[in-house]
Amino acid sequence: LPGRPAAGQSYVECATVKDQLEALVGQMVERGIHFDEAVNEFEKKFIKRVLDRSRGNQSRAARLLGIHRNTLSRKIDLYKLEQRSHRHS
Repeated sequence: LPGRPAAGQSYVECATVKDQLEALVGQMVERGIHFDEAVNEFEKKFIKRVLDRSRGNQSRAARLLGIHRNTLSRKIDLYKLEQRSHRHS
């Protein structure tokens, strides 16, 4: 669930990540980065990381992201995320 630490993740680790995010947001605002640009870049990197973790399995990645597989597919196209084969032959 969003906002809850993952299994094995302590509250302190979660708070540290939130502190890091707060610092990053502050830097982005000071540098004049527009909201849409920041959101798009975050979403692109987040999706890429989950896809890598899922070894390219879009159905699994969509479940981990909490979005429909078709939505994920559209975002992969939108962000031009490279779909290399993560499966071993």
